[in-house]
Amino acid sequence: MSSNAASPMSSFASSSAGRGCGKPTSFVPELQSMMFALGDARRPLHETAALVEDIVHTQLINLLQQAAEVSQLRGARVISTEDILFLMRKDKKKIRRLLKYMFFRDCKSKILKSIDDEEALETDKFSSSNANKRQKLAHDFLSSIDQTGEFLALFDDDDIDEVKQERLERAERQTRMMDCAHYTEFCESRQLSFFKKASKFREWLDCSSLEVKPNAVAMEILSYLAYETVAQLVDLALLVKQDMTAKAGDPFSHAISATFIQYHNTTAEAHLHGLSVAVKSNIDSPENTPPSTPTTPASGPQSQGKTHSGTLGNGGLGHNSSSKAKQRKRKKNAAACGLEAQSDAIQPAHIREAIRRYSHKVGPLSPFTSAYHRNEMTFLAC
Repeated sequence: MSSNAASPMSSFASSSAGRGCGKPTSFVPELQSMMFALGDARRPLHETAALVEDIVHTQLINLLQQAAEVSQLRGARVISTEDILFLMRKDKKKIRRLLKYMFFRDCKSKILKSIDDEEALETDKFSSSNANKRQKLAHDFLSSIDQTGEFLALFDDDDIDEVKQERLERAERQTRMMDCAHYTEFCESRQLSFFKKASKFREWLDCSSLEVKPNAVAMEILSYLAYETVAQLVDLALLVKQDMTAKAGDPFSHAISATFIQYHNTTAEAHLHGLSVAVKSNIDSPENTPPSTPTTPASGPQSQGKTHSGTLGNGGLGHNSSSKAKQRKRKKNAAACGLEAQSDAIQPAHIREAIRRYSHKVGPLSPFTSAYHRNEMTFLAC
């Protein structure tokens, strides 16, 4: 194991700087869709998605480095399933979740193979060892390090995953009021994953520069862990957001984090300042319109003709003032809708507060997590 200390928040700057040269590979658009499917607003903030990308990238790079060290210790030339499972051995719940993912991946491979070759399915319906290669790799390794039988029991564990169940219930509540277009977008977002963009995912992790590279199955697991990290960040951020929402009659409302209050005050002042600047810069605003200069009515037929044509042209002054009022009303409604959508989305402060709480062994989120530290860094997915 590496002895270099790294914290989850201090490594983001170096991670972003390392990917800042040239045209870095970015998953921000995909992450915005993933976050929407996991419970965020329909249009997640770009700043929040960029922060989530930095966190996931930092976590996976550190995981790859430690998996490479484990691989070298056992004399292997590539990073394989065994190395990642060894790093995940302390969290049996997440190992069970990974084993179920590998089971479904084997089932999908078996179905696709049966479509391509129906005769092979008839001759060897379920006994093909290659069809269950992921499960076999995991079973062989876990049985070699299992001294109490707890790891092997995970293969037969059919208990309901409370975290997955909570995500499904949240998705069901999220889709109750959706129209057809909104629901179609939601379904497409739920189908996104890092595994479907394998080449981009490899480039994002800069696997070509690694001395010990991950094999195909290890890349599947890494893409799964990347998505699980995004899902867990959204889970924790939604808890923080709910905790930060002021409730009438809540006796614990005074316990809101000071950092969040400071962030909220600064953003509120910025919004008020922006609105005041917008009002002052608006030429059509009644406050900024100078009073009309009184003019003496001119006599004569020419002045009467001008006045008559002015009142009749384009509906007159009354029509112009009413159209301007409607335009101002539409602008105000659009601005209000934008601010409302932004307030419903997960803020970067929610992500930072979730990471801060998760990194502490005792805190509001400690009953929901089993975080442990490796080299002073808290890993979310493993």
